[in-house]
Amino acid sequence: MQEYKLKRGKSPDIERIYEELRSCFPSEIIRDGDKLTTSYGAMSELSVWMNGKLLAVETVSDAEGLADDVILDTNKRFRDFLFKATGYTAKERVKNAKKSVSK
Repeated sequence: MQEYKLKRGKSPDIERIYEELRSCFPSEIIRDGDKLTTSYGAMSELSVWMNGKLLAVETVSDAEGLADDVILDTNKRFRDFLFKATGYTAKERVKNAKKSVSK
């Protein structure tokens, strides 16, 4: 499980996260309370929920036997989702993760 800080101005609203998830992954999204779960491409399961003001994400990958373009598409969609949901680029997310580990 990974937790991501939200950029100032991005609300920790599960409805907003649902809309971002729906725009990035054209697959069925299952709601279980405040937890959203879907699967797409190389990810057999993607679960997202809000943990206070942090976005919690859990993924289960199954890339065995899949074409490279499917794997790359899945990774791009996942990065796009994280950017839209948190407001931080991949580089900024790495920087934030390093900063939180050093505390």
